[in-house]
Amino acid sequence: MFRLRSIVFDSENATVWIDSGATLGQLYYQIAKQSKFHGFPAGVCPTVGVGGHFSGGGYGNLMRKYGLSVDNVVDAIMVDASGNVLDRETMGEDLFWAIRGGGGASFGVIVSWKINLVIVPKRVSVFRLQMTLEQGVTDIVYKWQLVANEIDDELFIRVVVLPSINEGQKTIKAKFVALFLGNAQRLFDLVNEKFPELGLQREECLEMSWVESVLFWANYANGTSADVLLDRMPQSEKFLKKKSDYVQNPISKDDLEGIWKKMMELEKPAMTFNPYGGRMSEILESETPFPHRAGNVFKIQYSVTWKEGGDEAAHTNLNRIRKLYDYMTPYVSNSPRASYLNYRDVDLGVNQMGSASYSEARIWGNKYFKSNFDRLVNVKSVVDPEDFFRYEQSIPSVAAWRNSMLEE
Repeated sequence: MFRLRSIVFDSENATVWIDSGATLGQLYYQIAKQSKFHGFPAGVCPTVGVGGHFSGGGYGNLMRKYGLSVDNVVDAIMVDASGNVLDRETMGEDLFWAIRGGGGASFGVIVSWKINLVIVPKRVSVFRLQMTLEQGVTDIVYKWQLVANEIDDELFIRVVVLPSINEGQKTIKAKFVALFLGNAQRLFDLVNEKFPELGLQREECLEMSWVESVLFWANYANGTSADVLLDRMPQSEKFLKKKSDYVQNPISKDDLEGIWKKMMELEKPAMTFNPYGGRMSEILESETPFPHRAGNVFKIQYSVTWKEGGDEAAHTNLNRIRKLYDYMTPYVSNSPRASYLNYRDVDLGVNQMGSASYSEARIWGNKYFKSNFDRLVNVKSVVDPEDFFRYEQSIPSVAAWRNSMLEE
């Protein structure tokens, strides 16, 4: 698929047809070439491929204003299990619904997507702050939970929390990174009115173009050419494991202190807190297969990386992230404990290859899709009854499972 990377603009209607093999960085670069007043709500990692990102939902720092990537997809071209080439009209609304957040690889090969671009100001504003436990991180993160999902929906403040060493002692470091669709003075005034505990200074608020903010969020130095967005390879090659959770009630200061202690004990995993609210709370859970909408304060991304090869290093680091995930159980959603599809997590359960049953897949399916899982199964059973497109966590076809049971 990586050879399918065409990007075609319709400037008059502010739409784009983009192939699944293109990267987000390539999309952002081409948008910036065409317009100073448009952007697109998707991820902050430029080397991520469009096809997988869109089909699992696709979130980023514009989601409080404009929702997910899939909330802005208006058409697609795909090949089904029979080899038919379909667009939105010929595939029908049920299948079009399913591929926008239900994991497109369960239903066919999605070749290209048509998206609506969104309006951004000519100049946006950003800031990046970091502090440690000794600087009052617990109080600040606690207050962040109370304001980040309620503040102006043009402001997105992410928090990255990770273990660190300060003067030879274990500590916790928190990085606050923001994007604001407005000027620096408005950003400074808004944060100091709603979130004075952060201690933001006016000179820490930087104005730039939207595409420059993409580079800022990707940790490129100020002044870096946008040409780097065309690079399809990550900046470093490493092993990686991610998990996810949703927080629906603020975590108390005492419990945050307990979490920090656990993170310092484990030494490695980081957590990224992404605020919800805004547009995310306005879209119904059933609008797309992605159900994590109103009622969520923020999403947690757990992440652990390592460079050493071999089973021992893998086992050690996977054990670390699993222990942190287990520790967080009392503080996150339940019934089900929800997860984000694009952080594919086989710890949640997998299908038995060749004869995936509904009950087997429902274990992990409800965590990703909640009540939308049943509709996905129905769509799959109609459009791919023989389960041609299958993998460890593909949507099962009820018809294929029944046939396999009869054959046995």
